[in-house]
Amino acid sequence: MKYWKQVALGAAAVVATAAIPAVHAAEVSYAQVLANTCAGCHGPDGSSRGPSAPTIAGMSPEIFIDAMRDYRDGKRYGTVMQRIAKGYTDEQIKLMAEYFAKQPFQRFPQNHVAKLAETGAKLHERYCEKCHENGGKASAEAGVLAGQWIPYLRFQIEDYQSGAREYKEKNMQKRLTELLEKEGEKGLEALYHFYASQK
Repeated sequence: MKYWKQVALGAAAVVATAAIPAVHAAEVSYAQVLANTCAGCHGPDGSSRGPSAPTIAGMSPEIFIDAMRDYRDGKRYGTVMQRIAKGYTDEQIKLMAEYFAKQPFQRFPQNHVAKLAETGAKLHERYCEKCHENGGKASAEAGVLAGQWIPYLRFQIEDYQSGAREYKEKNMQKRLTELLEKEGEKGLEALYHFYASQK
């Protein structure tokens, strides 16, 4: 009898020990379940396969949280995002932000004109590199541009120009105004092709 009691106690200890990582796995799983609701537009694990939605994989948690709150509070324009964002609590948004921050940003081949991309590289260096570093591939504060879909980038700039989206940084408004004054819409197009060319 003593033997079976020891076996039962040992089994209980194993189960209790096994339950510790299981709780953590459940939390991770919950974050992934929340993140999976974004896959229809933003692609599996946040890497967009569609032209009108951005890749959110690898996004800074602060940028993600700010964007979701702005959508939810009606401070940022979006075709469907304002309604979607209202469905999440602050804690759920935080979990999704942490999940997407850990996912690799996957870049997919896009049609682009090499000559335009060359011009765009120079314009990026002059107007955008200070905030969107490493050719637009890295930014903890301003977001990743390299590898985003051209139509998405166009939509965002149009929203800034129309006033549908507010500038978070006045410096961006100043730089964009300078770019348009000196290079016109062709300068913007060159930038789009440069970002599309990034691998």
